[in-house]
Amino acid sequence: MATGSVKAVALITGATSVRGSLHFIQEPNGSTHVTGRISGLSPGLHGFHIHALGDTTNGCNSTGPHFNPLKKDHGAPCDNERHAGDLGNIIAGSDGVAEVSIKDLQVLTNNYRKGLDDSLSWFGFLSTFMILITPFLWMLESFSII
Repeated sequence: MATGSVKAVALITGATSVRGSLHFIQEPNGSTHVTGRISGLSPGLHGFHIHALGDTTNGCNSTGPHFNPLKKDHGAPCDNERHAGDLGNIIAGSDGVAEVSIKDLQVLTNNYRKGLDDSLSWFGFLSTFMILITPFLWMLESFSII
């Protein structure tokens, strides 16, 4: 991996009016900062997870489990023992908008690449993931490395 930051953008769409974009910036120290703005949510808490598959043919039933390449137990975002795709909750205000800002050392780092073809980057994996914000299922409409 290059010594500078690695960046990507995901546009979020779904069957409802939920829309938004998420920016993924992997810093040279290995942490990933996920930022973005999502609108069209009901006010309150929404679970924020990255699932293993980008298949939405059968709704949530076909997105697979949480992204968990190291086969860890479920846990809170601050736990070392947790699925890499467990990112906690986001909060939508009374206007239905959630501002996302999550720094994480597990979700999209190279730590999970052990045993995988080194030519693959986390962007290749992310393009097949599903981001699930309960109770809505969003599809990565487009994904770009910037």
